[in-house]
Amino acid sequence: MSRCSRSLIYVSAACTTLLLLGFFVFAAKATRHPAQSTTAADAIVVLTGGADRRIEAGVALLRKGFGQRMLISGINRKLKPDEFLAHLDLTDPDCIDLGYEAMDTVGNAVEASRWASRHRYARLIVVTSSYHMPRSLNELALAMPEVEFIAHAVRPRIFGEGPWWLRPAAARMLLAEYLKLVPSYARSTARRLLEPISTGADTGQRAGSTRTASH
Repeated sequence: MSRCSRSLIYVSAACTTLLLLGFFVFAAKATRHPAQSTTAADAIVVLTGGADRRIEAGVALLRKGFGQRMLISGINRKLKPDEFLAHLDLTDPDCIDLGYEAMDTVGNAVEASRWASRHRYARLIVVTSSYHMPRSLNELALAMPEVEFIAHAVRPRIFGEGPWWLRPAAARMLLAEYLKLVPSYARSTARRLLEPISTGADTGQRAGSTRTASH
């Protein structure tokens, strides 16, 4: 076996080991009972999906005054606004905005970014499932890096009590989410690495334009 082949095997084994370790760290954090020490913010963003009480948690925060307004992003387009809001049983439904455009987490981030920009919000509470929170925060940060986010995770009932690996449905859910999280982190890492290069190129172009104009 050539040295190149051996190096390739070692690199592949190292990457596989890191991915497995990363998955178990992710699963341990996702299935832990989250500490709900949420502080007040400008507004609240709830990312819909699954039957894990995300909307209920957001409404509870809104009622307690943790935010002045709330966006529920990614609502099923078959649901009519009046019927949806009536189901929430709110005294002031005018402080809730319904987002119907998002079809996935990236879409949630785009929809929330437009909403936050329109209202000039700089600090948002993010409500979603505990397993979905890491990717949600990453995509939101990519969409609006100038905004501060406060995580308010909701632990799904499917995790139950005891080891998650003894529940096949929970294990499948965690694995599926992790396989989406890794590419999301890869994109944000690539952006951070390429941003200085892009900034330097733009600076060089502006400097060149200035010199040309002066001549």
